[in-house]
Amino acid sequence: MGVLQWGLVLLSSLAFILLSPLAKNTEQFFKAQVNHKAPNTFMLMGSLVISWIFAKSITNAANLGLAYGLVGGVAYAAYYLSFIVAGYVIYQMRTKGGFTSIHQFLTTRFGKGAMFLFSVLIAIRLFNEVWSNTMVIGSYFGEMGSLPYYSSILVFTVLTLIYALKGGLSSSIFTDAIQMVLFAVLLFVVLSTIFSSEYNFTPVTVITSGEWKWEMGINLLLAAVLQSFSYPFHDPVLTDRGFISKPKTTLKAFLWAGLVGGLCIILFSIIGIYAQQQNMEGQAAVQVAKAFGAIILLVINFIMITSAASTLDSTFSSFSKLASLDLNLGTSLSFGRWAMVVIAVLGTLPIFMNAEILSATTISGTMVIGLTPVFVLWKKKVSTANYYLSVIGGLIFGFLLVFGVFPNTLIFTHGKYADLLWVNFWGILVCFLLYLIPLWRRK
Repeated sequence: MGVLQWGLVLLSSLAFILLSPLAKNTEQFFKAQVNHKAPNTFMLMGSLVISWIFAKSITNAANLGLAYGLVGGVAYAAYYLSFIVAGYVIYQMRTKGGFTSIHQFLTTRFGKGAMFLFSVLIAIRLFNEVWSNTMVIGSYFGEMGSLPYYSSILVFTVLTLIYALKGGLSSSIFTDAIQMVLFAVLLFVVLSTIFSSEYNFTPVTVITSGEWKWEMGINLLLAAVLQSFSYPFHDPVLTDRGFISKPKTTLKAFLWAGLVGGLCIILFSIIGIYAQQQNMEGQAAVQVAKAFGAIILLVINFIMITSAASTLDSTFSSFSKLASLDLNLGTSLSFGRWAMVVIAVLGTLPIFMNAEILSATTISGTMVIGLTPVFVLWKKKVSTANYYLSVIGGLIFGFLLVFGVFPNTLIFTHGKYADLLWVNFWGILVCFLLYLIPLWRRK
């Protein structure tokens, strides 16, 4: 099996290296403009979906299906409301505000310092994306800490980096279209196998799985909805794609991506629901794959490779654009490519530590809740102080969650993720107050 797994990684990576377009100028490398043409609705939608269906997202969806049934899948899919929120806000910012990027908006409204603080937040996000996805790949090759685990991560990262270096964002969006089709076909194969199994696993089994209770996934569901109003704006993989095609094309792509992406997550959680019905323990996707034998194990491996590669190349491209264009550290192709190398190296370091992949989503999402009023109320002109109060206030609530020191008297539900829900609820409320209080004072 190990040889076949390595074969999948090498063949898919080599194919993308050969097929990826070679960027010859900065328009192609940073903005995916090929012959002065931007991606159409379908390509942009596919790129958005597959770049957000991370290996870690698939793993989390299956594990939440295992833990909470359908409720767990729906809860995690709620994060895809982010596409609808971001699509609408970015459309308005472009058509009514005339802004060409998130960074231009922040610099114009709040100054370079505000833009720099925002850049630090999204750099942390991109850093997390590298290790949290490659760790999933490693788990299919060996136990954490083993030689096969580390070697698979390093080889996979290097191969993905090579084709990302070749074309930048052009390579990312081109390969995303292929990866999206592969993902859909492979997911269909896995679900067909599960529903045709001898255990009488039916759609009714899926629908009736889990309980709609606070402690059984509702806490996470509502926390995801709350985070969706800030979460997308600290992810340049998403927002970079909001400014490369025409506004209407972009809006349609974002709306469709929200629906398709959320559906994909729910469908993949069915793997976890099956594992729940069979009383399996551990990583749901891994256990189900092993239960159905070598072929399904290879198919799920390929799904993970496909989704992780898509996210990883998008992460490299977004960090390159951040360092080159947004922070204006160097606008040449060579600088952009070196920036990719830097994030690949730095982002790989945490694999040697005991990090949890779900925390890369939930905690980082809480850290940026201070962005909620900044973008939801983007038309409202406020002072720079408002911005800092809100963003720093969100960071404080994020640290309260990380260190587990949020007052229990302000948590009104019980069960897992109750603290996540109420830290986000009170945090967002406080951030809105901090964002608007100086306005009230001037009245």
